[in-house]
Amino acid sequence: MKIELKKIPVRELSDGYIDNAECGVMGYYGKLDIRPPYQREFIYKDKQRNAVIDTITKGFPLNVMYWAVREDGNFEIIDGQQRTISICQYVHSDFSVNGLAFHNLPNDKKEQILNYELMVYFCSGADSEKLDWFRTINIAGEKLTDQELRNAVYSGSWVSDAKRYFSKNGCVAVKIGGDYLNGTAIRQEYLETAINWISCGKIEDYMSAHQHDPNASALWRYFQDVISWVKTTFTVYRKEMKGVPWGPLYNTYKDEVYDTDAIEKEILKLIDDDEIQNIKGIYPYILTREEKYLNLRVFDDKTKRKVYERQKGICPRCGNNRHYEFHEMEGDHIKPWHEGGKTEEINCQMLCKDHNRRKSGK
Repeated sequence: MKIELKKIPVRELSDGYIDNAECGVMGYYGKLDIRPPYQREFIYKDKQRNAVIDTITKGFPLNVMYWAVREDGNFEIIDGQQRTISICQYVHSDFSVNGLAFHNLPNDKKEQILNYELMVYFCSGADSEKLDWFRTINIAGEKLTDQELRNAVYSGSWVSDAKRYFSKNGCVAVKIGGDYLNGTAIRQEYLETAINWISCGKIEDYMSAHQHDPNASALWRYFQDVISWVKTTFTVYRKEMKGVPWGPLYNTYKDEVYDTDAIEKEILKLIDDDEIQNIKGIYPYILTREEKYLNLRVFDDKTKRKVYERQKGICPRCGNNRHYEFHEMEGDHIKPWHEGGKTEEINCQMLCKDHNRRKSGK
């Protein structure tokens, strides 16, 4: 991994600056990719933006920035995007500070700003080295997400196309899947989720393998298939469907044939079951039949204490009349939930931890 500290004057940074929704944001003679198409939009508030310019006009140091050196010799910003856009916008008189735009300033003030030197680390090396480095540096300002760092490390035609689908407010992924995913597209959370689903959690391996693909159409088709499968399997939408791990469920159960009417009736029954504490977990439970998703009610301490005293601290499964302290035992449903058992005193027994966990498969 090679890391070089460079001094970049504002006049060079802002030379060739363009901001185009389709072509992205470029600077530094057109060699610096400030914001690839459909990556993170500008999120600084006026106060933050003005503070950047005030720092420069006073000659105070800004925090260092980080640029990744691409294979073609050009650059992509890793950290410093918001500050860079603020600087370039001001030099191009896109906004004013204290009533003065850049073109309103006297020449000596303009020169002072243009000659101001930014401290920039140029980072080059293997993808794995860059990713490790970017994760350990103290990122200043608006922190980058893990996926934003990956986008920079594996930048190329595939990432640029993937961002077109997943990384902009109002993008097509939001339109078709916004009701089913947590997070926001603008911080790359939709893109991260889609890659996580298709790669079975091996995001970096997937991005590395596809870095130089001409487009991300396979990922987009997969995402559409997942959302379509969810909508046709669970035909009534409920807010609890947002954030369910749909991708892994689709990967495992997509080829199964379900009676969607029967599924809906079971969902209504489960929602009405007071034993179930996690409505969101009903959806993976329907497919997997694993009760862990339901967060079933547990016995409260008062009930457990009453049953413990009644049993005199003896575990009925041990068969040796061994006495256990209260903290060495756990409450267990005599009649399991799936057989209609309720979380009430009459259905409670205290088992030693070993027998209880063996019984429940914990």
